[in-house]
Amino acid sequence: MAEMTIKKRPKNLDLTTIKLPLPAKVSILHRVSGAGLFLCLPLLLWLFGASLTSPECFVTFQSVVASLPGKVLIAGLIWAFMHHFCAGIRFLLLDLHIGIEKEAAGKSSAVVLVVSILLTLILWGVLL
Repeated sequence: MAEMTIKKRPKNLDLTTIKLPLPAKVSILHRVSGAGLFLCLPLLLWLFGASLTSPECFVTFQSVVASLPGKVLIAGLIWAFMHHFCAGIRFLLLDLHIGIEKEAAGKSSAVVLVVSILLTLILWGVLL
């Protein structure tokens, strides 16, 4: 009988030492931003609806949004939307087999990160 050799493959189960390429990080951020937007949507709708019920509720809404935690939350949601939007366009192009080469995928990932941050800063400046 022929003896079968089992090839032992190295296993790295320590997630802190795995070096992900930039396209993988953009993909993970795309999923996280989508989940964050989805989970925050009921809260935002409730806040906007409550702000329309009375002038007192609107003043409360304004004070919440003007506070530091409110500003951080709004900035985070703006970034999440911009990143999810830009990464979504990138993934649509990848589905059309545009930019699927390793070098092009790395460059488009960097463009997604830079453009999403720039659009966040622009919108933040407009809203401030």
